[in-house]
Amino acid sequence: MPEHDTIYILAIESSCDDTSAAVLMNDKVLSNVVATQAIHKEYGGVVPELASRAHQQNIVPVVHQAIAKANIDKKQLSAIAFTRGPGLMGSLLVGTSFAKSLSLGLQIPLIEVNHMKAHILAHFIDDETMQAPSFPFLALTISGGHTQIVQVNDFFDMKIIGQTLDDAVGEAFDKSAKILGLPYPGGPLIDKYAATGDSHKFEFTIPNVKDLDFSFSGLKTNILYFIQRKTKENPDFIKNNLEDICASIQYTIITILMKKLKKAVKQTGIKEIAIGGGVSANSGIRKVLTEAQTKYGWKTYIPKFEYCTDNAAMIGIVGYQKYKDEQFSQQDVTAKARYVIS
Repeated sequence: MPEHDTIYILAIESSCDDTSAAVLMNDKVLSNVVATQAIHKEYGGVVPELASRAHQQNIVPVVHQAIAKANIDKKQLSAIAFTRGPGLMGSLLVGTSFAKSLSLGLQIPLIEVNHMKAHILAHFIDDETMQAPSFPFLALTISGGHTQIVQVNDFFDMKIIGQTLDDAVGEAFDKSAKILGLPYPGGPLIDKYAATGDSHKFEFTIPNVKDLDFSFSGLKTNILYFIQRKTKENPDFIKNNLEDICASIQYTIITILMKKLKKAVKQTGIKEIAIGGGVSANSGIRKVLTEAQTKYGWKTYIPKFEYCTDNAAMIGIVGYQKYKDEQFSQQDVTAKARYVIS
C-alpha cells in the first residue's frame, strides 16, 4: 500500500469500567491497551462515580502506552476515534472530552463511534486468527447491558431485529452468580463451574417472548426463588450442587439465545452468524455456535477473546471505515448514554 494510503487511527474506549486505547494502521491493530478497574469488586458491581474517576487517572497513561507500543509518533495519526455511547455518562464524558481535546491539539479529524456497532465490526480487524463475515450477516450482540440480534447489510447499514425487553444476558449471568454468593463479576465464574456440571440437573424457566425479542427478568426471579427454596430445605445446597446449578443456568440462557437465533435465520434466510460483546467470551456459547455450523449449516464467526470484552481496537476498526467514508464529527459532538443502533 502506498505511503499516503496508510491511515493511522488512535481509538479511545471508556464506556464502562475499562479504559482502553488502541492504534490501528488501516485495519491492522498495532497496539490495544486496556486498564481494568479492580475497585468495583468490593461493591459487587460497577459504581459509576468511581469508574469515571478511574478513567480520569488512566486515560493519559493508557493513550501514551498505546502510541508507544505502536511505535509511531502522534504526529503520524490520521484521526481520533472514540466511543460516544452507549454507556455510563460519566465514563463516556472522560473519553469524549479527551478525544475532542487531542484532535483539536493535533488538528486531525474526530470520529464518533457507537460502542455496539464496534462490537459487531470487531470481526473486520485484520487478524490471521479471524475471518470476517460476508454481508449480509446476523450479529448476536451479548453484553452486560445489551442483548440484540442485528441484521448487518453493510458497515453503515444495520437494523436491530430483536432485543431484550428488560435485563441483558450479561446481567442475567452476573445476578445469578450473586444469588449463588459468587463474587463480581460472576458471569465468567458460572462459565467456569458449568464446565464440570450436569446441564440437565435442574430446570429453569424459558420465557415465551414474541417475535425475536428476549426477556431475562423472569429467569432471574425463577433462579432466585429456586435457590431460596432449596437452601431452606438444605443450607448446603449451593455448596453441594454448585457445578450443576451453574451448568443448568448456562444451558438455559444458551437455549434462550439459540431459540431466537434459529428463528432469525428462518425469517431472514441469512446463515452467516457473528457474535460480539463481553458475553461472547462465554465458552458454552462459543461451543454451541461452533457446533451450529455442522448442525444447521450456518457459517459462524467468533472473535478473539481480546476483542469480545470492551476494548479500543474495535472502536478503531469502525474509525477506519468511517475515515475512508469521510464520516467525521464536529467539536460540538456530545456523549450519549443511550445510543441506539440505527
